[in-house]
Amino acid sequence: MAKLNCWEYFECGREIGGVNTNELGICPASTSIANSGINNGTNAGRSCWTIEGTLCNKSIQGEIEEKLLGCINCSFFKMVDNEESRAFILLNKELVKK
Repeated sequence: MAKLNCWEYFECGREIGGVNTNELGICPASTSIANSGINNGTNAGRSCWTIEGTLCNKSIQGEIEEKLLGCINCSFFKMVDNEESRAFILLNKELVKK
């Protein structure tokens, strides 16, 4: 069974070709190829907490540092963590600012 990406879980319609892209824009999590495969997701679909500009609680989120604390309480974050278990990746070490 395929694992859900964030846009499928939340049904936000901001993925490429989604119903809300005209109003809200395309979600950067759905286009971030640098995170493709992380936690078995498509692009950043299973690591959306690492991407600025995602839609959470009906508002566009800012920088990673500002949103990460809220993300760890998110039901999707918890589901991915549970599904990936010991293989769970919190941050892509290749993309962390040095």
